[in-house]
Parts: sequence; C-alpha cells; structure tokens
Amino acid sequence: MTIQRVNVLGVGISAINLTTAQAAMAEALAQHRKGYICVTGVHGVIEAQGDAAFRGILNRAFLCTPDGMPMVWAGKCTGHKTMDRVYGPDLMAMVCDWTRTSGHTHFLFGGEEGLAGLLKTRLEDRYPGIRIVGTYTPPFRPLDPQEEAALAAQVAATKPDFFWVGLSTPKQEKFMAKYLDRLETTLMVGVGAAFLFHAGRVRQAPRWMQRSGLEWAYRTYQEPRRLWRRYARNNPLFAWLVLGQVAGWRKYSITTD
Repeated sequence: MTIQRVNVLGVGISAINLTTAQAAMAEALAQHRKGYICVTGVHGVIEAQGDAAFRGILNRAFLCTPDGMPMVWAGKCTGHKTMDRVYGPDLMAMVCDWTRTSGHTHFLFGGEEGLAGLLKTRLEDRYPGIRIVGTYTPPFRPLDPQEEAALAAQVAATKPDFFWVGLSTPKQEKFMAKYLDRLETTLMVGVGAAFLFHAGRVRQAPRWMQRSGLEWAYRTYQEPRRLWRRYARNNPLFAWLVLGQVAGWRKYSITTD
C-alpha cells in the first residue's frame, strides 16, 4: 500500500491512522520487508530542524507516525481527512492486542534497569497469548562491540517480528537507523515513554487532554524539572515556524539526506 506524507517543516509525517498503520505493518510483515517506524510529534520535528542527519532518518522511516495532535491538524488542513493520531502507547497497545492471535513475536529494548522485564510481565498479563521472546536493557551510552555482538546474537536466536525501542528522541530513531540491518528483525518501532506508561511507572494524561493537544501540560506537571525547558522552547518555536510555512515566509522540502 502507498502511504502519503504531510510536509511539516521538512519532516514527512505519514498520513495515517491506527487502522491504516496496522494494515501497513501487516503488509510489511507478510512481505518480510524490513523497516523502522518513528513516532513523531513536535519534539521530534523541532529536533530535526537543526540536525539534518536526524531529519533524514525520519524521512527514510517506513512510517513516521503523527504522534501529536499538531501533526494531525496539519494533515487535516492539507486534505487528509482520515488522518488521526498514531500515539506511541496506543500503537503499541493495538499491535500487542492484534498479535495475541496472529502469532507475531516481540522483543523489548530500552528503559532503565528492570523496566523491560516489568513491561514484559505487564503486557503478558494484559494480552494473554502475546509472544515476547526477549528483553534487553542497554547502558546509558552507545553499545560497545561486545554488547553489540551479544544483542545481535540474542535477536538472531529469536528473530522477532517487532523490535520495540523505548529510548528518548532522537536517540531511539538514530539507534533504529543504525541497527536495522544489523539485527534479524522485521519492524523496529521507537515508542519512547510508552514503556513507562505500559509498565505502570508513569501515568498517562487523560484522553481529553491528549485529544486537545494539551498532553504536554500534563507531562510537565508530572516531570517539571526534566520537561519544562523542552516544552517552553519547542511549542512556541514550532508554532512560529509552522506559521512561516503556511504564510510562505519559509520553504521546506522533504529530503532523506
């Protein structure tokens, strides 16, 4: 299937919803077509403005999903009326439920010590029949050659269909782009804080806040010291740059460089 993209400040956001995302992933798995999926909102788009390599990673993704409501609004304004939010935790929950009966397998990579194991237990309790074939907690630095070899061997022994990455942006996207061809898996999916949410470590914003574009306020309330600078910088900057794109002050093209 062909997925169109919406140009948001030079980042090609896939014009999809959860249903079409599932269909695209099912097709890729059936065809054994490797790829990585970036779950992208305002933070990712702003990070890409000053990092051409990261912008290229997003634009080369099999899917670059509209993680935040501003991405959805941009899509609807450009004629993609069925486009809807494909939020990391919702995408992960949908895939976990679907694969209870499909037989596809999962590998969990990321998080602090013990998080991946806890997440495995929680997902197996919530989705009986799900097949989680491995977990790996990486260090807070790049993998050294021995660690790379150990991870590759662990993945090769299980060949998971889905390799979930729970790191931060842009770290998780850069990891997937680097390791896609080195690991024997089909789809790598970077879902960031979804690991924390589904493991029960952090509470999600109420659904009405998610749908109204106010999740950032709830997250800031939960983790003010870590997040306030990000949102205080990124949200106004994103609004200003989008205004420039709409008004024609700035031109953005989608490139994979």
